[in-house]
Amino acid sequence: MCRRIYIDQPFDEMARNFAFAERGDVDDLGDRLPRYNGGALEVYHIVIQDVERQRDLRRPVFAVARWGLTPAWMDRPRRQPPVHARREEINSNGLFQEAYRSRRCLIPLSGFFEWRDSLGTSRNEQPYAVAMKDQSIFALAGIWEAWHHPIGIDIRSFAVVTCPPNEMMATIQNRMPVIIRREDYEHWLSPDPDPRDLMKPFNAEAMMMWPIARRVKTVRNPGAGVIDQIDPAPNGFCN
Repeated sequence: MCRRIYIDQPFDEMARNFAFAERGDVDDLGDRLPRYNGGALEVYHIVIQDVERQRDLRRPVFAVARWGLTPAWMDRPRRQPPVHARREEINSNGLFQEAYRSRRCLIPLSGFFEWRDSLGTSRNEQPYAVAMKDQSIFALAGIWEAWHHPIGIDIRSFAVVTCPPNEMMATIQNRMPVIIRREDYEHWLSPDPDPRDLMKPFNAEAMMMWPIARRVKTVRNPGAGVIDQIDPAPNGFCN
């Protein structure tokens, strides 16, 4: 679930929506934004709490990270790193617990994709785009790590936190990503080691979803048209 996202804004517009976070000298990812069909293992912007070394102050800043968590203590990255961290085990699973307690992040995006499989086979999965009703950019809850590569560079990575679905998402999936309310951004990024009250289903009334064509299944179809609403065929699926 939630292995695809879309961002329909350039970085400058995204940064304006998260104006509390400093931009610094972060890479704007060039022509990768807007991005309408982003998959796991790709690189995205996240917002983290960084430490200003001169004054030892914590401050929110934009950073660039790869989607797929590699803990700092690993000898080498996994070929298939975890892209999700379940709320129910995030504070006990050794892969996630240290990052959850001290390295949480916000993942800005415009929407994400989910698939409904009503016939029990992946060939018949119907994709849906999921976004806010007001079409505003929002933030998923994440955790991040920095793995030190032997050549001497740190590679930042992240995973999306998931929880049980709200009423809308439950019609197609049994999980959903944790969405952080704007008023809770500061708390999620704070030193609080266990903000578990924030890891809950988002208000379904503020969200919307619509069926889209199955060509979104491959990231080789990157254009804006992948998020267009399409009327399902008589069998209930879009081509």
